[in-house]
Amino acid sequence: MRILAVSTGRAAPLFVPAPDGRREQVMSGIRKSPVSTLDDPQRISLAELGLAGDEQVDLTVHGGRDKAIYAYPIEHYATWRTIRHQATQVDEPLPPGFLGENLTIEGLLETRVWIGDVLLLEPAVASDQPPVRLRVDGPRYPCFKFNVRMGFKHASKMMTQSGFCGFYLEVLQTGTVAAGDTFRVVPGAREVTIDELFRLRTRGKQNSLF
Repeated sequence: MRILAVSTGRAAPLFVPAPDGRREQVMSGIRKSPVSTLDDPQRISLAELGLAGDEQVDLTVHGGRDKAIYAYPIEHYATWRTIRHQATQVDEPLPPGFLGENLTIEGLLETRVWIGDVLLLEPAVASDQPPVRLRVDGPRYPCFKFNVRMGFKHASKMMTQSGFCGFYLEVLQTGTVAAGDTFRVVPGAREVTIDELFRLRTRGKQNSLF
């Protein structure tokens, strides 16, 4: 299991459909861009409230201590490219961070990680810093901003139906992170997986249109 990219983004205007058919402006930090990749594995500072250079706007659902970092599995990217192509006729690779995540990861899906598990990061290059520790807090629940980011209005519905939600992480041990860092999972109580909690809390929304 490893980190393929680290992405950040500042709060910026996002134009969303209004009930009267016009478009209104809201602020959002969903647009993330990679600042550390396998080709350029820059080390990025990680504090208790998240990565250097990253911002969140609606702290009721994103950010804060419990949701400082958003991780998303690269394994879902091919599916999203296909869905987006079918919905918009745009067929292009999705860069890391496109789904709003800070860490694009490989090898750990929502069905295999439990609330309370801890990710123990191991730098690709030897370091004297203590290992970064990230506690799994919960799934990401999509909203209208995700529809705008993906470019079609049913994107949130598709995330709800697929369960391809990713998960939020609390920073237990600060440090630096970079693409290429590997990680292992230290089990927590193992009572409920990210996938199980996501499906439980989105039950009844599977067929709704956002």
